[in-house]
Amino acid sequence: MYRQFYGLSRKPFEMSPDPFFFYPTSQHKEALAILQYGVLRQKGFVVITGEVGTGKTLIVRCLLDSLTRHRVALAFIYNPRLSFQEFLTHVLVDLGLPHSPQTKVEMLARLNSFLMERSRNGTTTALIVDEAHLLSWDLLEEIRLLTNLETSQGKLLQIVLVGQPELDRKLDSDGLRQLKQRISLRCHLEPLKLEELRGYIHTRLDLAGANGNKASIFSDEAVQTVHDLSLGIPRLANTLCENSMISGYGQHATQITPEIVREVAADLRLKAGVEPLPTSLSSDLEVRDKLRSALSQMIDELDKTRGQPFDEENLGSGVRTSE
Repeated sequence: MYRQFYGLSRKPFEMSPDPFFFYPTSQHKEALAILQYGVLRQKGFVVITGEVGTGKTLIVRCLLDSLTRHRVALAFIYNPRLSFQEFLTHVLVDLGLPHSPQTKVEMLARLNSFLMERSRNGTTTALIVDEAHLLSWDLLEEIRLLTNLETSQGKLLQIVLVGQPELDRKLDSDGLRQLKQRISLRCHLEPLKLEELRGYIHTRLDLAGANGNKASIFSDEAVQTVHDLSLGIPRLANTLCENSMISGYGQHATQITPEIVREVAADLRLKAGVEPLPTSLSSDLEVRDKLRSALSQMIDELDKTRGQPFDEENLGSGVRTSE
């Protein structure tokens, strides 16, 4: 369909966090470097936060690939709404340890033995928790206690927490001050600036096979419109670009224009005019919460729209879906 029309070998704006399409902005490179350094140098706790859709999960996927190459044993928790017993079971399963029904004491003893053996062999073990802002207060405290599994030389388990800014607020609370004191490295992802988003779009098109044609598929004005409507959030930009290319194909438009992007945004119920927070307001929790709520609602609506079946016959007649 549109891939052939625009001379592409694959879809450039899929929603799945594919490391192949990783675009290394300065902040994303820094975040990935911090995570790699924290785990490989056995720094204990590392935290990365960012607004909804800013690329946290993609960075985690890149991290998992990198750590696997370094023979790091990994436990990856992607749904942290668990009891501690369930949490420990998930960790043991991911590490390839027996997970028959056991008590908490037995599971911790088994985990400690595994970590000690890997430490003696000079290898590292890491626990990565995505969506960590959803962790309960009790589970966060239990995770902190896992860092007590250590030798005189260092921590046996390296822990990475990845979540939305709510995680920062939890970690900054008095109730978790012991955990906060154990965090050795911390970083935060911001939305992309205009030039970063331009590079992001062109790089994805290039990786998808556009080669020298990448700059002509989206006009400069169209990129500006995508930035205005997405607020620099990569996930929103992906959805706008994907649907704009489908719409452009339906209209036989060789270049995506601002008008096409705005039509798609209207169909997806996206509205311009919501500006990213200025730096001076970054500490205003009420303003941040309002923006975060708006972003979450926008992304939820887009995800629902993307789930609709693709109707090729109605291309160009108001049906704009990505599949």
